[in-house]
Formats: sequence, structure tokens, C-alpha cells
Amino acid sequence: MGEPIFALDIGTRSVTGIILESLDNKFKVIDYYMKEHTERSMRDGQIHNVVAVAQVIQEVKEKLEERAGSPFTKTCVAAAGRSLKTVEASASISLHHHPITDLDVIKHLELTAVQHAQQTLAKKDKNNDYNNYYCVGYSVLNYKLDQEQIGSLIDQSGEEATVEIIATFLPKIVVESLLAALRRADLDMEALTLEPIAAIHVLIPESMRRLNVALVDIGAGTSDIAITDRGTVVAYGMVPIAGDEVTEAISDHYLLDFPKAEETKRAIVNNGEYTVADILGFESVITYETLAKDIAASVERLAEAIATEILQLNAKAPRAIMLVGGGSLTPNLTTNLADKMDLPHNRVAIRGSDAIQNLRHEGVPTGPDFVTPIGIAIAARQNPVHYVSVTVNKQVIRLFEMKQLTIGDCLIQAGIKLNKLYGKPGLASIVTINGKEITLPGSFGKAPQIYLNNNAAHVDDLIIDGDEIEFVAGADGKPVQTTLKELIGEAPSMTIFYNKKPYKLQTDFYVNGSIKNSNYSIKDGDKVTWKQTRTIRAFLQERNLVPSITTKPFTIRLNNHSITLTTGTTRILVNNEESALDDTLKQNDRIEVILAKQPTVHDLLQQLDKKALNKVTVTFNDEKVILTQPLVRIKRDEDLLSIEDPIQPHDVLTLKERKIEPFIFQDVFRYVHIDLTKANGKFKLLKNNLPTSFDEKIITGDKLEIRWED
Repeated sequence: MGEPIFALDIGTRSVTGIILESLDNKFKVIDYYMKEHTERSMRDGQIHNVVAVAQVIQEVKEKLEERAGSPFTKTCVAAAGRSLKTVEASASISLHHHPITDLDVIKHLELTAVQHAQQTLAKKDKNNDYNNYYCVGYSVLNYKLDQEQIGSLIDQSGEEATVEIIATFLPKIVVESLLAALRRADLDMEALTLEPIAAIHVLIPESMRRLNVALVDIGAGTSDIAITDRGTVVAYGMVPIAGDEVTEAISDHYLLDFPKAEETKRAIVNNGEYTVADILGFESVITYETLAKDIAASVERLAEAIATEILQLNAKAPRAIMLVGGGSLTPNLTTNLADKMDLPHNRVAIRGSDAIQNLRHEGVPTGPDFVTPIGIAIAARQNPVHYVSVTVNKQVIRLFEMKQLTIGDCLIQAGIKLNKLYGKPGLASIVTINGKEITLPGSFGKAPQIYLNNNAAHVDDLIIDGDEIEFVAGADGKPVQTTLKELIGEAPSMTIFYNKKPYKLQTDFYVNGSIKNSNYSIKDGDKVTWKQTRTIRAFLQERNLVPSITTKPFTIRLNNHSITLTTGTTRILVNNEESALDDTLKQNDRIEVILAKQPTVHDLLQQLDKKALNKVTVTFNDEKVILTQPLVRIKRDEDLLSIEDPIQPHDVLTLKERKIEPFIFQDVFRYVHIDLTKANGKFKLLKNNLPTSFDEKIITGDKLEIRWED
């Protein structure tokens, strides 16, 4: 058997003291006592009159001490859940496609988001002081990469990493007023918890907190709400109406003073009916059914207020709703609330102390109004909360230990700007590459150096009371330093052949209009372009191999038909195939250029596969003689062209063909010179040594002769 646990539930209407002991991993209620406040010294869970509340605490303590036969010097208490502030926030860092490889970076990002939540809350405080709030915990809602949700940020590459968190804060004044009231009652705070956490701790195990469930603690003056989801408590809320709203309705309807109305409500709920006398002295018996009908409007208002707050906190109806606290016994409240939330009636239920699994139930009040007091005692023992004092760079910091505290929690409470701890990134350079502007980031800043009790540590390392923390901000990153080669990579090259001579085509880099080598160091504002010879035209022109090259066709009109003269057109052959100037070159291509020349009539006839002349070759008196006869007549307008005459682009020509006529012996005299000094008027004509005549036909190879006779 362990030492008895003394816990106090300091509520708006009353103070309940309870004594538990631990036995075989279960808890047993030894004694309990409840006393109502004599005046409105508590409002909405906050102590407004420390002296008055302390007096009630003293009376409860003394009563239990009298029964136990021993004094109590310390107690477990809870802060009201309605005092908690829940804030969602986010933080982002630029990645510039440099992935996060260190978990410390992510932890710093999470804590920066928590700090943003704390600053958001501080702006609503009249003193704008974030130190007025304790962070009692936070949960990561989402990690995002470039605004897209992602499971983990480790080794992810993108432009921006973001973390979204939900953080819960407790105002310091709530804790300080509790401490003040306890000191006046000669009690020390053994442990502290939160009322919603206390109830959830004993009713909803951690394995079930992944479900979206609402727990509503309906007291006298307020109804406190806590919502679980995603494995944690995600929101807290409060509505300023509760059991007193129903008691006032009973008072008004049955003409009873408030205390009598409260007594009547409890008696009817517990026994089913009650006989009561109004202020006029008339007695009446009020049954449960009658009471439910008469207070229906007030019950509906209470259900409406609770449903509205749940929807505001959760944005939708939860999977189920648990009701605790004395006000949860209000007739027809569960069905009203289920209807308001559009839930089946069996999804809204009252939970009493009999639902606490690790509690021995003999002699235990089973009603829902004892769930929170018992929960405070058990939660405070199993998850005690203490004040912790540490120093951060010689500054003393006091923290509210609602969870295992880390160095990061201390830095937040000390007001350290976590996003300032990392060194700033080095200056970036903005350059333009082939017309597109890009940013070249500098190197990342260094992580801060953190020491716990003079030993190197991380932000998520756990701390204990009295620890000393020191940190040194990380060094700033360096400006970007990169070369053309590092920026663009290895430039491709290839070899081609022109007139059988090899040429290597490399990429040329230009910076601000001037050609640079690959080792050039990039500077902010540089305009970088690069190009590689890719076409036949570029290759020929850049190397001045063929000046003013053109492949424009050379065309004329001949006998009303268009003809392109190949000799007048430059031809490009790549690997012996016709190609165009703008064709793309490939590795090992072989280029041959056949330049255009001035076409003549001869070139035209040759392209048309037509003979210009009919020729016969003979010998005359042992001399070779070539006789010719034109086969075509070509004119430009009315001008007859010879075979050597040039042709101009777009000439309009006519061509007429002639019939081939046979040559005769006498035709040869147009091509030879005859020595007439020996002539005497007598001669003989011979063809191939045989006599012939002037009109004898001749052909190639004939041997002609004229002999003078004496």
C-alpha cells in the first residue's frame, strides 16, 4: 500500500476533497468530502477571491484530516480546462532544393511554429507578454513540402518546407492563484494537472485518443469541453452555462429559492420524484417526467450552446460525446445533444466513476460528478506536474512541467527567437541563363551549438530541475560560389568532317556578351548564354569555310516550262546525300559543298541530255577534220545564243531542235585550206582510196583526199 493521495477539485460551486490509495496497480477511494462556496469567489474556473476559496479548502482539508486521523500537508489539484488556450500555427524554411538531413532542423522548425503560436496568443494579452503563458504541449498536425502534405521532411527536395502544429497554453495567473489559495490553507502543491486531461486520462486511454471524441464536463457555472483526435487532445473550450441554468429554470417555474431549487433537482434526478413547498406554502409532488417537460426549454438551450461550441472547435460532429460532472444528469440532455449533433442517441452518454477501469469500485460514488476529482488524484499521481527551474545563458527560467520538458521548451519560455539561432543563409546570386532568371542560393547557415551542463546537446534532449543550458548561435552561410562548369555541367562536343578534314564542335559560353571559359566564376546579375554549332549553315558560316553560302535555286523558263539549273545552285551533301543548310549535324557527319557557278547554254543542254552539235570526224589529205552541224537553236527573246553564252536567273528561253542532215564530201572544204598554187584544173577525189564525187556522203572515220594531176 502506498502513501494516500489527497486531491482537491476546486470548482465554481464547490470544493471536493478526495483521498485515494494505490493497491495492486489499482486505486481505492478512502474518503471524500464536498463543501459549497458561501459566495461567488470562483467564476468560470478562475479564483477571484483567494481568501474565500482558501477558507473553503481549509474546511474540506480539516474534515478529511479529522476522519483520517492524520494531517495533510500537500495536495494534488487541477487547473480548469476552460482556462486553456489552443492555437494553431506554422513555420516555414526555404530549401532551394537542398534537402533536410538533420532531425534537429525539423525540431527547430516545430519549436519555431510553437513560438509563433505563443506570439499570436501574446498579441491578445493586454501586456502583449508571451511570458504570461505556459506551453503545456503541442502536436504536429502536418508536414508540408511546397504546400503539399508529406509524411516526413527528411531527405525531401523542394523549395520550401513547412510544419503546422497545434499548441496549448495555460495562463500563469491560473496557477499562481491556485498556489496562493493552497498556501493560505497550509498546503503545498504536490502535483498539478488539467481538469479535462484528468477526466480524459481515466476515461479515454491513449490508444483510443486517435478517435475524434468530445468530453464535456458540465459543472454548475460552466461546461468545459475537450476534444481528442489524431492521438492527442486537439482543442479545449467552454460555454458559460451549465447546471445553474437548469436550477434557475426550476426556481422560476416552481417558485423556489435557488438553494431549494438545486435540492429539488438533485432529489428528483436521484429518486424519481420529490415533494416540495413553494414560497406560498403550497406543496406539490414533482415527478421526473414532469420536471423534464417543465425545464425542456432550458435543457435545449444548454444542449444548443454545447453543440455550437463543439462544432466551432471541431468543425464537424465528433464520433461520440462523453458527459461528466453533476450537470450531465440533467433530464433529456443526452438526447437533446445527440439530436443537435445529428448523432445516434447511443453516441452521447453519461460516464460515471464506474467507467474508470483501474479503480476499485466498492464504496465509491458512482455518479459523473466524481469522475473529475478521482481523475485529478490518479492523473496527478501517474503524470505529476511540477515547477522546474533552469538557466538559459545565465537567465533563470521557471517552467510548468505538464510533460517531459526539453531544451526546446526552455528556449521558448526564455523568449529565444529560434529562427535566429540558425545562421543566415549566404547571399544568393540572381543570374539569367539563356533568357531564364534563376536564383543561386548561398550555403546554409550553421546549426547552433547547444550545451546542457557543459555537454553538447540537442533541442529535444530532456531536462530536469536545476539544469544549465547554454547556446551559441550558428555561423552565417557563405555567398554562392560557382563556375560556369559547375552551374551548367559538362558541355557536349562532337566531331564532323568537311572535305575530309576533321572539325571538333564545342559549346561556347557567353557571359554578358563576352565568351568565357568553363572556369569563369559566376557573379550576381550575370547574363549567361551558351550555344553549340548544330546546323550545317552555322558550321560553314562560323568558320568562314563558304562565304555568303546560299542554296537558293537557279530557275529559268524554257519553252514555257520552269527549269532549275543544278550548276547554278549550291548543293550540300552530307554522307553523300542531299541536305539543307538548316539540317542538324550528328557525330562523324561528312560534309561536301558543291558551289554554284555561272550556267551556260552548254550546261542547260547537258542537263536536258540534248546534243548541241552533230559531229563527224574525218581525215582530209592526212589531216584530222571535225565537221559540225547544230542540232538546236536557243534564243533569248530574238537573240540567238551560242553554246558558250551564259544564262541568267529567270531568263525566258526558247529551244528548237533541227533534223540531222548527212555530211557530203564537199562540206569538208568549209573546214580546210586548199593550196591552189599546185592546181592545174585537173584533180581526183578519193574516199578511202576509192574515186568519189563531191556529193558523196561521208561519216566519221572516212579518209578523204584530193589529188592534183599533171
